Amino acid sequence: MTDAAVLSDDETIERPDLTQVIREAILDAQFAPHQRLIEADLSERYGASRASVRTALLNLAGEGLVERLPNRGARVRAITVDEAIEIVEVRIGLETLCARKAAENLSPTDADELRALRADIEAAIGSGDLMAYSRLNQELDRRIRDLSHHGTATQLLERLRAQSARHQFRLAFHPGRAATSAPEHIAIIDAILAKDPDAAEAATRAHLAGIVEVLHGME
Repeated sequence: MTDAAVLSDDETIERPDLTQVIREAILDAQFAPHQRLIEADLSERYGASRASVRTALLNLAGEGLVERLPNRGARVRAITVDEAIEIVEVRIGLETLCARKAAENLSPTDADELRALRADIEAAIGSGDLMAYSRLNQELDRRIRDLSHHGTATQLLERLRAQSARHQFRLAFHPGRAATSAPEHIAIIDAILAKDPDAAEAATRAHLAGIVEVLHGME
């Protein structure tokens, strides 16, 4: 029996990170597009109060990951390819900004971590491990956001990426995509390592333009 199960409704452990927990479950495909998200089931699953679950679902609805249905609760929102394209087009402005800032802010310690990540990406591509490559791409995106020290851009990008996560996962396995995107990611890393904001911006813009092109082919 879990700790939450032996507590009364008023004593149920509150989860301030419940929004993040459910968000990650959606992004990890634990819940499918259009799947209903029932408050009672989520409350039992995560050991959280119904009020906490309701708040988390409202937060996720605000992010565009969940949609509220009149008199039917909530369900996972499906993002169309057209919406995914629009999201990437918006990301271009934000991610090029973050890449510039990352190049400007890079410290010796940050550079060492980026070089290690670069080596991991090359190793994943060399071994054909697309799952690892997809995960490392997400890690690279996160590192660049962190290095930018730009809070507003980071918050907006995290929301946009959450909405298009399923399409990003599909892209990683699109035939021939990894062979194209890996050198693009390496170019971004090398520009940041060189502390060249203009090159970092250009490499990021070229990479995202390529994503838009591939998405158009998936329509």
